[in-house]
Amino acid sequence: MRATKRIPVTFVTWEEVSRLKRPGQTFDELLQEMVETEKKEMLVKEMEKIEKNEAFVKLE
Repeated sequence: MRATKRIPVTFVTWEEVSRLKRPGQTFDELLQEMVETEKKEMLVKEMEKIEKNEAFVKLE
């Protein structure tokens, strides 16, 4: 189900986001891509943190 929401941003932010949008791409599609990219980056950072700080047990 689609819901239309308004997200207030400054003009500068709107310009920056608009520059990232490809021709024919909607703001919704762009924001979905940005969310997925951020989630992947967060996962990688968490994995790196675990690898650096945690003790691992060798499995046989």
